[in-house]
Amino acid sequence: MASGGNRGWLLRLVIAFGCAQGAVSMARPAVSYRALTLGADERAVGVIAGVYALLPLFVAVPLGRRTDHGRCAPLLPAGVALVAGGCVLSALAGSLWAMALGSGVMGLGHLCFVIGAQSLVARRSAPHEQDRDFGHFTIGASLGQFVGPVAAGALVGGPDMARSSALALVTAGAGAAAAFTSLWRVEDRTAVTPRPGRGARVPVAGILRARGVPAGMLISLSVLSATDILTAYLPVVGEHRGIAPSVIGLLLGLRAGATLACRLVLTPLLRLLGRPALLTVTCLLAALLCAGVALPVPVEVLGAMLTALGFCLGVGQPLSMTTVVRAAPAQARSTALALRLTGNRLGQVAAPAAAGVVAGLAGVAAPFVMLGGLLLLSSAVALRSPGRPEGSPGREDEARPERPGLRRTSDL
Repeated sequence: MASGGNRGWLLRLVIAFGCAQGAVSMARPAVSYRALTLGADERAVGVIAGVYALLPLFVAVPLGRRTDHGRCAPLLPAGVALVAGGCVLSALAGSLWAMALGSGVMGLGHLCFVIGAQSLVARRSAPHEQDRDFGHFTIGASLGQFVGPVAAGALVGGPDMARSSALALVTAGAGAAAAFTSLWRVEDRTAVTPRPGRGARVPVAGILRARGVPAGMLISLSVLSATDILTAYLPVVGEHRGIAPSVIGLLLGLRAGATLACRLVLTPLLRLLGRPALLTVTCLLAALLCAGVALPVPVEVLGAMLTALGFCLGVGQPLSMTTVVRAAPAQARSTALALRLTGNRLGQVAAPAAAGVVAGLAGVAAPFVMLGGLLLLSSAVALRSPGRPEGSPGREDEARPERPGLRRTSDL
């Protein structure tokens, strides 16, 4: 993954992200089960789950601003501590209000960790390394998303659901705490951009007007929405088509495994097609495959479609990070990444709500057609996005490695 002794920071960051993401992916279903044991109905479970995404909306941009004008590394242990604390708080909660608070703390911790980690990758990677490094970074997320739900399913269940869900939450908290062991020496203090003066602060509107930032945000939102709605609505489709829950679990596992496989081979794909073309092709194929899920195809065909869809969805998140980083002003890259995460969180709130309305009006398969339209729009936007920011060096300059200690401030 990372060659050479100076690349060890990225491997440690991937391991830490895998632990943190695995804890969150394990805790979120466990939170729902524990809330049900406390008397929650479907609406209350939805509110508790929504707090996870809503609370970070108010702090993402301020955290990004702070990271732009200081160090990234302090956000990493703070995020891990908040994720672990949210898990334990949810395990000990005796009321739905406490469950909602635990969910919000967990979401805030995940946001802190991701903002710090993404900003760190942007700073420590040379321009020609960013696509590869962001791709490797998201392998940690894929591993966590694959392992977490499986671990939750193994622990939650039995006659005492309250006890088993609490055990799963405590275990998730311990998994998050394990990330601390990989957070040493991830930031090179000599490569931190000096604090700009007050006049260097770029307005949010100025960041959003930068060519490539809105495109990166839309692509990221579309891919994340597709992943979330697939996870939420494929079981409903299975119920209507008579597909067993165990088979649905296998299908979702195929999707997650294909996403992980995509990120392992992202570098050669980039060499072959380049970032704009790769984003355009994968978003277009994902749009067609999402719409295809709505068709009453045999399970074997559905499995092949979901595997191909998972592979296509693996491209959007890491490359949208690079798109945003390269498009944003140099002194506001962490803020731009935070805006991207804000868009993701809005998508996590709005997309399921829209899917519920569409499903109620046109049937359970209709949300997949809606997702297909969103991904189709993303493919059109990706086609027009710049391969590199305007005024940046050409490919031959980007590919030239810089000597250690002489990395330009604008590249951090």
